[in-house]
Amino acid sequence: MGMSSLVVVKLGGTTVAGQEAVLAEVAAISRRRPMVVVHGGGRQVTEWLTRLGVPTSFEDGVRVTDEASIEVVAAVLRGAVNTTLVAGLRARGADAVGLSGVDGGLLIAERTPGKGLVATVVDVRRALLDALLVDGRVPVVAPLALDEIGTVCNVNADDVAAGLARGLGAERLVLLTDTDGVLGADDLRIGTLHVAEVEPLIADGTIGLGMVPKIRSAVAAVTGTAAGCVVIADGGAPRALERALSDGDFGTRILTDVQAPAGLTAPGTAQERG
Repeated sequence: MGMSSLVVVKLGGTTVAGQEAVLAEVAAISRRRPMVVVHGGGRQVTEWLTRLGVPTSFEDGVRVTDEASIEVVAAVLRGAVNTTLVAGLRARGADAVGLSGVDGGLLIAERTPGKGLVATVVDVRRALLDALLVDGRVPVVAPLALDEIGTVCNVNADDVAAGLARGLGAERLVLLTDTDGVLGADDLRIGTLHVAEVEPLIADGTIGLGMVPKIRSAVAAVTGTAAGCVVIADGGAPRALERALSDGDFGTRILTDVQAPAGLTAPGTAQERG
């Protein structure tokens, strides 16, 4: 099982009950090729902050995280969400191991100005993940990291997944979401997007605010790296992960501008077989 076939999968922040089929797919596919799972958990974080009476706000689709809320963010993401996902994957036969970007200094991050205790991924220390993957384990990574001075920060999960795809030279990054991919002005799915097309579509409002961090993470992963192809797809669809890896008509594929679109639409290409 070569590391060149590595897949990084970002699961949505919905509950395990809402992701039964995807977890079963992760477990099955991870027996055939190495896989790293990243998860969100924004909905659960918001529920817990509300329950505990801690105010929260968003700017440009990113949660502004302060001292009071980072404790809750860390507890929910690394505690409740990560543990439940690891348990769910283990129950389905995957040798899942829970981590956050703090463990082993896995993620190297820098603070995002103006967002409080929020950081972006700038590099990955891959030795810990490599050791787990060579052993046939499935790392499940919570989106937390230390900033330049060692403070625990919240990180957008799509950014974590993109950073890991870049740092590990993944063959494929799959960002599972709750929509059919990236939707155009007519609300129809855009099958293929080249990097140069993305910012104009954000600027003219075609790509909605909620999709912006996700698609920018996709662009960051696919540009100048071995990630090869990034797929944004509906995690609730039947066989979502398998189709994201093999079906050129499922979800939205983000390509660098040097890749020919035919490389993903023509059946039977090396990329398409994933």
